[in-house]
Amino acid sequence: MADLGDERAVTAAFRGADAALVICPLRPSGDVEGEAGRVIDVLGAALESTRPPSVVAISDYGAHVPAGTGITLILRRLEERLRAVSTNMTFVRSAEHMQNWLRRLRAARSRGVLPSLHHPVTRPFPTVSAFDVGKLAAELLELAGESRRPPRVIHIEGPRRYAAADVAASFARSLGRAVTAVELPREQWAPGLSAGGLSEGYARLVMELQDAHNAGLIDAEPGGEVRRGTTELEQALDDLPSA
Repeated sequence: MADLGDERAVTAAFRGADAALVICPLRPSGDVEGEAGRVIDVLGAALESTRPPSVVAISDYGAHVPAGTGITLILRRLEERLRAVSTNMTFVRSAEHMQNWLRRLRAARSRGVLPSLHHPVTRPFPTVSAFDVGKLAAELLELAGESRRPPRVIHIEGPRRYAAADVAASFARSLGRAVTAVELPREQWAPGLSAGGLSEGYARLVMELQDAHNAGLIDAEPGGEVRRGTTELEQALDDLPSA
């Protein structure tokens, strides 16, 4: 156990490890950029001091894009910092998690509406089950070896791409009622995200990321390695919370 803001504690936690899985947590209610930047610096310094034989860092689709991707730029910064670490480094760039749509379940259940920041709602986008990301990361952690330059980059998305309309159809089947995906107007994004508990800075980064999604900028890096999980959207959303 270690506070991610405490370099000495994180270094002690890594010391002697055969492998390390690195994730940069984001706190929606705080100064997300400042806090994430400090965590990234601590993780980089601790890994440089200890050099576990195998390191897997979870990143994001679109991390190769240098600007205009909001939240994803934080993961780009993580990659840039960890590239300096001399060890067997792998970046797993994950597509948007299918399970994120469960945040919209209440509206689907009560009003038969699925508000979407993905515009248009018929446009497929890369998405993946969080469990498939975890499975791939676990497999990669076992591949300790010589230092590799440059680090390996692997993208992971689901067996196929889905649109917001597909999410609505999946909810409709599970709930036993009609559910319609609707484009949430851009001017309603900020109030809606703030009502969900996001700080002003975090909401701004989410909106920038979603604008990049809608512009088609969030995808695997051209020519990059892509793996596909096996979990279909309906499987990922099948176990609906009761509330």
